[in-house]
Amino acid sequence: MDLFSSVRPGLAGIGVVLALLALDAQAPAKLPDTPVDVNKIADHVKVLASDDYQGRGPATAAEQKTVDYISKQLAAAGVQPGGERDARGSRRWTQDVVLLQSDVDGALTSSFKIRGATVPLKQAEQISVRSSLLPTKHVSVKDAPVVFVGYGVSAPERKWDDFKGLDLRNKIAIVLINDPDFEANLGGRFDGKAMTYYGRWTYKYEEAARRGAAGVLVVHETAPASYGWDTVKNSNTNTMFDIVRDKPTDVHPPVEAWIQRSVAVDLFKRAGLDFEAEKRKAQSDAFKPVPLGDATFSLDYGVKQARVVSKNVVGVLPGKTSPNETVIYSAHWDHLGIGQPDARGDRIYNGARDNALGVASILEVARMFGKAPRTDRSVVFLFVTVEEKGLLGSEYYARHPVYPLETTVGVYNVDAPATWGPARDVAVSGEGKVSLQDDLGAAARAQGRRLSPDPRPEAGSFFRSDHFSFAKVGVPAISLESGEDLYQGGAKAGKAASDAYEEKQYHQPADEWSSSWDLRGVAVDLGLVYQLGRDLANSRRWPEWHKDSEFKAVRDKTAASRK
Repeated sequence: MDLFSSVRPGLAGIGVVLALLALDAQAPAKLPDTPVDVNKIADHVKVLASDDYQGRGPATAAEQKTVDYISKQLAAAGVQPGGERDARGSRRWTQDVVLLQSDVDGALTSSFKIRGATVPLKQAEQISVRSSLLPTKHVSVKDAPVVFVGYGVSAPERKWDDFKGLDLRNKIAIVLINDPDFEANLGGRFDGKAMTYYGRWTYKYEEAARRGAAGVLVVHETAPASYGWDTVKNSNTNTMFDIVRDKPTDVHPPVEAWIQRSVAVDLFKRAGLDFEAEKRKAQSDAFKPVPLGDATFSLDYGVKQARVVSKNVVGVLPGKTSPNETVIYSAHWDHLGIGQPDARGDRIYNGARDNALGVASILEVARMFGKAPRTDRSVVFLFVTVEEKGLLGSEYYARHPVYPLETTVGVYNVDAPATWGPARDVAVSGEGKVSLQDDLGAAARAQGRRLSPDPRPEAGSFFRSDHFSFAKVGVPAISLESGEDLYQGGAKAGKAASDAYEEKQYHQPADEWSSSWDLRGVAVDLGLVYQLGRDLANSRRWPEWHKDSEFKAVRDKTAASRK
């Protein structure tokens, strides 16, 4: 009985066959047909996630290896260079992304002082300080007053203001992660469990910068952050990047850091306050900022900065009849490079699932397009840099598009697909409120599957993948997510596998290639998105944001460009 004859077998060989036989009684007669070759995907991952690629850190020797590999694979697929033009007017494989690179230079010291006692904070253990993204050679904060500002939200349209006229200049703000209604019933004030942008740490830094704060300390709690302290530590204590900005002080305060929950609890206690009680108060619109007694914060470290040029990789298959209209497939090629060692002493953050697998997926999509008849509209394959430091490569592209945004038809992003087998459902990162998502749901239903709502809306996934950079400038975009209702084991098994990855591998050296991976689910989902994009590239349809989407107004401003 050949249950999955339509999916080309993966490297697990006999193990895959045995797994097929173990599928539960609810499995279909066969998975949907797909042209995806999981062997080719696996081959790409094994290269890109190998130790030879040193975790694919931007502005390292591994970047050029990664860029060269992707470009070579695109060329082999019959794809043309689609990046910026050279001096002769020919397109290159790349787009230059100009960045500020920042590292802590030498020792970093930080501490609280309260009621005459000094409480030292050890970098990567009690506190995780990001190297400054303001142009500076040294960061020094001495005895800055500390104030608790709840969730650090100013949202007039939601009738919410955590600041209540507080002058934050030269102060350190302690803020909670996520939204005020993550743990409280506020009647959907901040969309219930679904995180809004107000819940993201990036927003909290930006809002504090607008108010002239000396710095922000985000209190880490695993559930509302949706990841553990290891993720915070590993993401923030190595090299930082930002796109070069005209006014960086608009988005970055001098100090950007996280602290462990236990540190906050202790500090509040020393100030005569109960952390949980103050947190509950912050879940009301009546909340007012709370100075933490005479508590002050000090920080000192040197900064080593340079302006560097990283690369987005861009390939294109020009359209037959409407070449100026583009359908984009995207994935980020970067990971964390070399960083803090884990318990095994491993310092290479290979990023196999996140996001060598996404890159491999888009390379496979490019191969399928390359061997098929050319589409009416152009198809662009975009591999962006510096996603791990705040979606910077995609933000740079959105600010400096190689192809006009107004005639960019839509974006399909792939980031960290699941490696534990096929599911009865497919998902997207967050609630996009866009017709691309509706189309995905309809196509899944035609396969006898379904589109599931975001299983963890509180994680703010919509704001954590590169499609968000396009959404902010109005381009319809979604990021494909693997479903969790597995044919083998159901939703319980899918959630367990997802939770285990988040806890033990996400942004850790343990995110490595494994021969135990089951890529059949990737094959089915990728085949679905390939066909959706192909149909869109052969149509005159223009995807739209829903009427209640905050991105619709931006897109509507360029409606005259689309006919």
